[in-house]
Amino acid sequence: MLNIEKRRLHSSRLLCRKQSNVVNVFDRHTKLLQRERAARNPDVAVYDYLKEEVGYRLSDRILDIKRELKVGLDLGTGRGHVAKNIIHGTLEYLYMSDMSPAMVESAQPPEDVAFKKMVFDEEETFPFDTESLDLVISNLNLHWVNNLPGCMREINRVLKKDGVFLASVFGGDTLYELRSSLVLAELEREGGFAPHISPFTEIQDIGVLLSSCGFTMLTIVSNIEGDWFHDAEEYGILHDFTSLVMSSRVHVSLASFLPVRSSSEVVSQAERGSGQVSLKDLHRLNEMVKEAGMEGRIKFMEELTEDKDK
Repeated sequence: MLNIEKRRLHSSRLLCRKQSNVVNVFDRHTKLLQRERAARNPDVAVYDYLKEEVGYRLSDRILDIKRELKVGLDLGTGRGHVAKNIIHGTLEYLYMSDMSPAMVESAQPPEDVAFKKMVFDEEETFPFDTESLDLVISNLNLHWVNNLPGCMREINRVLKKDGVFLASVFGGDTLYELRSSLVLAELEREGGFAPHISPFTEIQDIGVLLSSCGFTMLTIVSNIEGDWFHDAEEYGILHDFTSLVMSSRVHVSLASFLPVRSSSEVVSQAERGSGQVSLKDLHRLNEMVKEAGMEGRIKFMEELTEDKDK
Protein backbone atom coordinates (compact mmCIF):
# COMPACT_ATOMS: atom_id res chain seq x y z
CA MET A 1 0.00 0.00 0.00
CA LEU A 2 1.40 3.37 -0.99
CA ASN A 3 1.87 6.03 1.65
CA ILE A 4 -0.35 8.78 0.32
CA GLU A 5 -1.22 11.86 2.34
CA LYS A 6 -4.72 13.12 1.52
CA ARG A 7 -6.18 16.57 2.19
CA ARG A 8 -9.79 17.68 1.74
CA LEU A 9 -10.51 19.00 -1.73
CA HIS A 10 -12.61 22.13 -2.17
CA SER A 11 -15.29 22.40 -4.81
CA SER A 12 -15.47 25.44 -7.06
CA ARG A 13 -18.38 26.77 -4.97
CA LEU A 14 -16.22 26.85 -1.85
CA LEU A 15 -13.39 28.40 -3.81
CA CYS A 16 -15.70 31.20 -4.94
CA ARG A 17 -16.47 32.02 -1.29
CA LYS A 18 -12.81 31.83 -0.26
CA GLN A 19 -11.46 33.77 -3.24
CA SER A 20 -14.11 36.36 -4.07
CA ASN A 21 -11.61 38.35 -6.16
CA VAL A 22 -10.71 35.36 -8.36
CA VAL A 23 -12.62 34.60 -11.55
CA ASN A 24 -13.26 30.85 -11.60
CA VAL A 25 -13.00 29.98 -15.27
CA PHE A 26 -12.65 26.27 -14.52
CA ASP A 27 -14.82 24.10 -12.29
CA ARG A 28 -12.24 22.36 -10.13
CA HIS A 29 -14.69 19.69 -9.01
CA THR A 30 -15.39 18.79 -12.63
CA LYS A 31 -11.67 18.77 -13.33
CA LEU A 32 -11.17 16.41 -10.37
CA LEU A 33 -13.77 14.01 -11.79
CA GLN A 34 -12.12 14.16 -15.22
CA ARG A 35 -8.71 13.32 -13.76
CA GLU A 36 -10.20 10.45 -11.77
CA ARG A 37 -11.82 9.10 -14.92
CA ALA A 38 -8.63 9.44 -16.94
CA ALA A 39 -6.53 7.70 -14.28
CA ARG A 40 -8.87 4.68 -14.37
CA ASN A 41 -9.01 4.50 -18.16
CA PRO A 42 -7.38 1.18 -19.17
CA ASP A 43 -6.08 2.85 -22.36
CA VAL A 44 -4.65 5.93 -20.61
CA ALA A 45 -1.07 5.09 -21.68
CA VAL A 46 -2.12 5.39 -25.34
CA TYR A 47 -2.82 9.09 -24.87
CA ASP A 48 0.21 9.96 -22.74
CA TYR A 49 2.57 10.67 -25.62
CA LEU A 50 2.38 14.45 -25.32
CA LYS A 51 2.86 14.57 -21.56
CA GLU A 52 5.52 11.86 -21.76
CA GLU A 53 7.61 13.84 -24.24
CA VAL A 54 7.26 17.19 -22.47
CA GLY A 55 7.84 15.54 -19.08
CA TYR A 56 11.06 13.98 -20.33
CA ARG A 57 12.31 17.29 -21.72
CA LEU A 58 11.40 19.07 -18.49
CA SER A 59 13.22 16.54 -16.30
CA ASP A 60 16.25 16.80 -18.58
CA ARG A 61 16.46 20.52 -17.85
CA ILE A 62 17.07 19.76 -14.17
CA LEU A 63 20.55 18.64 -15.23
CA ASP A 64 21.23 22.19 -16.42
CA ILE A 65 20.91 23.49 -12.85
CA LYS A 66 24.40 23.59 -11.36
CA ARG A 67 23.47 24.18 -7.73
CA GLU A 68 22.77 21.30 -5.35
CA LEU A 69 19.10 20.33 -5.11
CA LYS A 70 17.97 18.22 -2.16
CA VAL A 71 14.17 18.39 -1.82
CA GLY A 72 11.75 18.91 -4.70
CA LEU A 73 8.02 18.92 -5.45
CA ASP A 74 6.40 17.57 -8.62
CA LEU A 75 3.25 19.71 -8.57
CA GLY A 76 0.39 18.11 -10.50
CA THR A 77 2.41 14.97 -11.07
CA GLY A 78 -0.30 13.20 -13.09
CA ARG A 79 0.95 9.71 -13.90
CA GLY A 80 4.53 10.62 -13.02
CA HIS A 81 5.61 11.85 -16.45
CA VAL A 82 8.36 13.97 -14.90
CA ALA A 83 9.04 12.09 -11.67
CA LYS A 84 9.94 8.79 -13.32
CA ASN A 85 12.68 10.51 -15.34
CA ILE A 86 14.38 12.13 -12.34
CA ILE A 87 17.63 10.31 -11.71
CA HIS A 88 19.82 9.83 -8.67
CA GLY A 89 22.15 12.76 -8.08
CA THR A 90 19.74 15.46 -9.21
CA LEU A 91 17.50 15.24 -6.12
CA GLU A 92 17.60 13.46 -2.76
CA TYR A 93 13.86 13.54 -1.98
CA LEU A 94 10.79 14.18 -4.14
CA TYR A 95 7.20 14.97 -3.18
CA MET A 96 4.66 13.93 -5.82
CA SER A 97 1.32 15.74 -5.56
CA ASP A 98 -1.94 15.86 -7.49
CA MET A 99 -5.54 16.85 -6.77
CA SER A 100 -6.70 13.38 -7.92
CA PRO A 101 -6.14 10.43 -5.54
CA ALA A 102 -6.45 7.96 -8.42
CA MET A 103 -3.90 9.88 -10.46
CA VAL A 104 -1.43 9.93 -7.55
CA GLU A 105 -1.99 6.20 -6.98
CA SER A 106 -1.09 5.44 -10.60
CA ALA A 107 1.87 7.84 -10.78
CA GLN A 108 5.20 6.19 -11.57
CA PRO A 109 7.87 7.33 -9.06
CA PRO A 110 11.61 7.78 -9.67
CA GLU A 111 13.72 4.65 -9.34
CA ASP A 112 16.66 5.86 -7.26
CA VAL A 113 15.20 8.86 -5.43
CA ALA A 114 13.24 8.75 -2.16
CA PHE A 115 9.68 10.01 -2.62
CA LYS A 116 6.34 10.62 -0.95
CA LYS A 117 2.95 10.86 -2.67
CA MET A 118 0.47 13.52 -1.56
CA VAL A 119 -3.03 14.67 -2.52
CA PHE A 120 -3.82 18.39 -2.41
CA ASP A 121 -5.30 21.03 -4.68
CA GLU A 122 -2.93 23.56 -6.26
CA GLU A 123 -5.43 26.30 -5.38
CA GLU A 124 -5.08 25.59 -1.65
CA THR A 125 -2.27 26.56 0.70
CA PHE A 126 0.58 24.14 0.10
CA PRO A 127 1.26 21.79 3.05
CA PHE A 128 4.92 22.81 3.28
CA ASP A 129 6.87 25.14 5.53
CA THR A 130 8.17 28.41 4.16
CA GLU A 131 11.52 28.07 2.37
CA SER A 132 11.54 24.27 2.65
CA LEU A 133 12.00 23.19 -1.00
CA ASP A 134 14.89 23.55 -3.44
CA LEU A 135 12.86 22.79 -6.56
CA VAL A 136 9.23 22.93 -7.69
CA ILE A 137 8.47 21.37 -11.05
CA SER A 138 5.14 21.28 -12.88
CA ASN A 139 4.36 19.61 -16.18
CA LEU A 140 1.34 20.76 -18.25
CA ASN A 141 -0.83 21.32 -15.18
CA LEU A 142 -1.00 25.01 -14.24
CA HIS A 143 -3.24 26.00 -17.18
CA TRP A 144 -6.22 24.60 -15.22
CA VAL A 145 -5.58 26.73 -12.12
CA ASN A 146 -8.04 29.59 -11.62
CA ASN A 147 -5.96 31.60 -9.15
CA LEU A 148 -2.64 31.35 -10.96
CA PRO A 149 -1.05 34.35 -9.17
CA GLY A 150 -1.99 32.82 -5.81
CA CYS A 151 -0.48 29.48 -6.86
CA MET A 152 2.71 31.22 -8.00
CA ARG A 153 2.98 33.04 -4.68
CA GLU A 154 2.62 29.74 -2.83
CA ILE A 155 5.38 28.25 -4.96
CA ASN A 156 7.57 31.25 -4.18
CA ARG A 157 6.78 30.88 -0.47
CA VAL A 158 7.81 27.23 -0.17
CA LEU A 159 10.98 27.65 -2.24
CA LYS A 160 14.25 28.38 -0.49
CA LYS A 161 16.21 31.48 -1.46
CA ASP A 162 17.66 30.90 -4.91
CA GLY A 163 15.29 27.93 -5.26
CA VAL A 164 14.19 26.98 -8.77
CA PHE A 165 10.71 26.74 -10.28
CA LEU A 166 10.68 24.71 -13.50
CA ALA A 167 7.40 24.38 -15.40
CA SER A 168 5.70 23.94 -18.75
CA VAL A 169 2.26 25.27 -19.68
CA PHE A 170 0.04 25.33 -22.73
CA GLY A 171 -0.15 28.68 -24.42
CA GLY A 172 0.45 30.79 -27.48
CA ASP A 173 -1.38 30.62 -30.78
CA THR A 174 -2.18 26.91 -30.60
CA LEU A 175 -4.17 24.87 -33.12
CA TYR A 176 -5.16 28.05 -34.88
CA GLU A 177 -6.64 26.20 -37.86
CA LEU A 178 -8.79 23.94 -35.69
CA ARG A 179 -10.10 26.81 -33.59
CA SER A 180 -10.90 28.84 -36.68
CA SER A 181 -12.75 25.90 -38.21
CA LEU A 182 -14.86 25.41 -35.09
CA VAL A 183 -15.77 29.10 -34.97
CA LEU A 184 -16.69 29.29 -38.68
CA ALA A 185 -18.71 26.07 -38.56
CA GLU A 186 -20.65 27.18 -35.49
CA LEU A 187 -21.31 30.63 -36.93
CA GLU A 188 -22.69 29.02 -40.08
CA ARG A 189 -24.90 26.50 -38.27
CA GLU A 190 -25.91 28.36 -35.13
CA GLY A 191 -25.42 32.03 -35.97
CA GLY A 192 -22.95 32.40 -33.09
CA PHE A 193 -20.24 30.50 -31.29
CA ALA A 194 -19.34 29.42 -27.79
CA PRO A 195 -15.78 29.21 -26.39
CA HIS A 196 -14.31 25.74 -26.82
CA ILE A 197 -10.71 26.71 -26.09
CA SER A 198 -9.16 27.44 -22.70
CA PRO A 199 -7.64 30.90 -22.18
CA PHE A 200 -4.05 30.90 -23.42
CA THR A 201 -1.05 32.25 -21.56
CA GLU A 202 1.25 34.45 -23.59
CA ILE A 203 4.99 34.54 -22.91
CA GLN A 204 4.97 38.20 -21.91
CA ASP A 205 2.14 37.52 -19.44
CA ILE A 206 4.13 34.69 -17.84
CA GLY A 207 7.13 36.97 -17.37
CA VAL A 208 5.09 39.73 -15.76
CA LEU A 209 3.29 37.25 -13.50
CA LEU A 210 6.49 35.57 -12.32
CA SER A 211 8.16 38.91 -11.64
CA SER A 212 5.19 40.17 -9.65
CA CYS A 213 5.30 37.01 -7.52
CA GLY A 214 8.92 37.56 -6.51
CA PHE A 215 10.82 35.45 -9.06
CA THR A 216 13.99 36.70 -10.72
CA MET A 217 16.45 35.52 -13.41
CA LEU A 218 13.57 34.42 -15.64
CA THR A 219 14.20 31.99 -18.48
CA ILE A 220 11.09 31.56 -20.65
CA VAL A 221 11.07 29.50 -23.82
CA SER A 222 8.27 28.98 -26.34
CA ASN A 223 8.79 25.64 -28.07
CA ILE A 224 7.32 22.37 -29.32
CA GLU A 225 4.94 23.98 -31.80
CA GLY A 226 3.23 22.45 -34.80
CA ASP A 227 4.77 18.96 -34.88
CA TRP A 228 2.36 16.79 -32.92
CA PHE A 229 -0.87 16.29 -34.86
CA HIS A 230 -0.01 17.18 -38.46
CA ASP A 231 -1.40 13.84 -39.71
CA ALA A 232 -4.39 13.62 -37.38
CA GLU A 233 -7.99 14.33 -38.30
CA GLU A 234 -9.90 16.98 -36.41
CA TYR A 235 -12.12 14.61 -34.44
CA GLY A 236 -9.14 12.37 -33.72
CA ILE A 237 -7.46 15.32 -32.06
CA LEU A 238 -10.55 16.04 -29.98
CA HIS A 239 -10.75 12.37 -28.94
CA ASP A 240 -7.09 12.33 -27.90
CA PHE A 241 -7.37 15.52 -25.88
CA THR A 242 -10.55 14.32 -24.20
CA SER A 243 -8.61 11.27 -23.04
CA LEU A 244 -5.78 13.57 -21.97
CA VAL A 245 -8.24 15.22 -19.50
CA MET A 246 -8.51 18.27 -21.74
CA SER A 247 -12.31 18.07 -22.11
CA SER A 248 -13.12 19.57 -25.53
CA ARG A 249 -10.39 22.19 -25.17
CA VAL A 250 -7.31 21.65 -27.30
CA HIS A 251 -3.72 22.95 -27.18
CA VAL A 252 -0.42 22.24 -28.86
CA SER A 253 1.97 25.17 -28.41
CA LEU A 254 3.96 25.01 -25.18
CA ALA A 255 5.90 27.49 -23.09
CA SER A 256 8.45 26.38 -20.51
CA PHE A 257 10.01 28.64 -17.90
CA LEU A 258 12.72 28.47 -15.26
CA PRO A 259 12.63 31.38 -12.79
CA VAL A 260 14.60 31.62 -9.54
CA ARG A 261 13.29 32.76 -6.17
CA SER A 262 14.81 36.14 -5.33
CA SER A 263 17.55 36.26 -2.73
CA SER A 264 19.59 38.97 -1.06
CA GLU A 265 22.67 37.01 -2.08
CA VAL A 266 22.01 37.55 -5.79
CA VAL A 267 24.78 39.70 -7.27
CA SER A 268 23.60 43.29 -7.74
CA GLN A 269 24.28 45.27 -10.88
CA ALA A 270 27.36 47.46 -11.14
CA GLU A 271 27.14 51.19 -10.52
CA ARG A 272 26.15 53.37 -13.43
CA GLY A 273 29.20 54.66 -15.31
CA SER A 274 31.59 52.02 -13.98
CA GLY A 275 31.99 50.29 -17.35
CA GLN A 276 35.39 50.51 -19.05
CA VAL A 277 34.24 49.82 -22.60
CA SER A 278 31.42 51.52 -24.47
CA LEU A 279 28.79 49.23 -25.98
CA LYS A 280 29.26 50.96 -29.32
CA ASP A 281 32.88 49.70 -29.36
CA LEU A 282 32.10 46.04 -28.70
CA HIS A 283 32.64 45.20 -32.36
CA ARG A 284 36.25 46.43 -31.88
CA LEU A 285 36.88 44.34 -28.76
CA ASN A 286 39.50 42.04 -30.30
CA GLU A 287 41.24 45.01 -31.87
CA MET A 288 41.27 46.90 -28.56
CA VAL A 289 42.79 43.91 -26.75
CA LYS A 290 45.57 43.72 -29.33
CA GLU A 291 46.23 47.46 -29.00
CA ALA A 292 46.46 47.15 -25.21
CA GLY A 293 49.19 44.53 -25.55
CA MET A 294 50.33 42.17 -22.80
CA GLU A 295 50.40 44.91 -20.14
CA GLY A 296 46.80 45.75 -20.83
CA ARG A 297 45.76 42.10 -20.52
CA ILE A 298 47.58 41.76 -17.19
CA LYS A 299 45.90 44.91 -15.89
CA PHE A 300 42.51 43.59 -16.99
CA MET A 301 43.05 40.28 -15.14
CA GLU A 302 44.17 42.11 -11.98
CA GLU A 303 41.04 44.28 -12.02
CA LEU A 304 38.88 41.18 -12.58
CA THR A 305 40.51 39.42 -9.59
CA GLU A 306 39.96 42.50 -7.38
CA ASP A 307 36.27 42.62 -8.32
CA LYS A 308 35.86 38.94 -7.36
CA ASP A 309 37.57 39.52 -3.98
CA LYS A 310 35.14 42.34 -3.22
